[in-house]
Amino acid sequence: MGNDKSVITYHNKDVLSKILAENFKDKSLKVYGIDVPKIKQILPTNLPEIQVNEMRLDNLFLLEDDSVAIIDYESEVKWENQLKYLNYIVRILERYKKDEMPKKIRMIVIYTADVETAPEEFSAGCLTLKMERAFLRKIDSEGEREELARRLKEKLPLSDDELMKLIILPLTYKGTERKKQAVKEAVELAKQIADSEKKTFVLSGILIFADKIIDADTAKYIKEVVRMTQVAELLLEEGREEGRKEGRKEGRKEGREESRIQGINALIDSLKSLLIPDETIVNQLMERYQLTKGEADAFIRQR
Repeated sequence: MGNDKSVITYHNKDVLSKILAENFKDKSLKVYGIDVPKIKQILPTNLPEIQVNEMRLDNLFLLEDDSVAIIDYESEVKWENQLKYLNYIVRILERYKKDEMPKKIRMIVIYTADVETAPEEFSAGCLTLKMERAFLRKIDSEGEREELARRLKEKLPLSDDELMKLIILPLTYKGTERKKQAVKEAVELAKQIADSEKKTFVLSGILIFADKIIDADTAKYIKEVVRMTQVAELLLEEGREEGRKEGRKEGRKEGREESRIQGINALIDSLKSLLIPDETIVNQLMERYQLTKGEADAFIRQR
């Protein structure tokens, strides 16, 4: 996997990690084939600098048993990777040297579908590095995608495990180009999630987990969808509050309808101000307000 860090800057990754932090709490990694305690919280991934170069790992979690889990993603097996892992561990120990040492450090390596086997241990004689491995080739990519698509089409809520599967789905395909296409497919599925918080969680997860394979245009698009989701939710809440006020004055039915219309118009105005294409706005209106395409087009024309 490449190392192009121009797609997601460290600052942006930290911002997205804040979104993930609360949502990853109590999630299980078992859906990836890793039998460890549930996630307690996300830890910062910028490690103390020992050498001149800055080093950032893919993910760092505190688990419920208070162990620290390092997670790295690989699409090939190279012995140099073990050196990288050892550097991670040393730098984590450096971070904790003034405080209580972590109960246990786990080195978890998630291999994309390109890898079939990989060593469990690395020995340099005086030390042995033990790794916990997960092979995403074992996941039925198409089967999982079709099942997720079916549930979303039928407007069924996704479980925590299904949300975690959707985040990792692009890495279950072989080859860089197929993975890039799978990222776009996963984003389109995530856009159908009705719960805005879960939608933002999945989109942010896809952006961070697959950041080594996402191109700049796709990263920009995902961030735009995340922003649209957050803006729309804010406007919906404003619409609900306005509707509640109207409902108290003129009756619940009238208040709800007025709130709905105001929410629709406010959403259109906001998305137009962001230069969002009308086609995308139509899709948002159909999804959030259950409008027909004709009704959505009519609202847009009125604005």
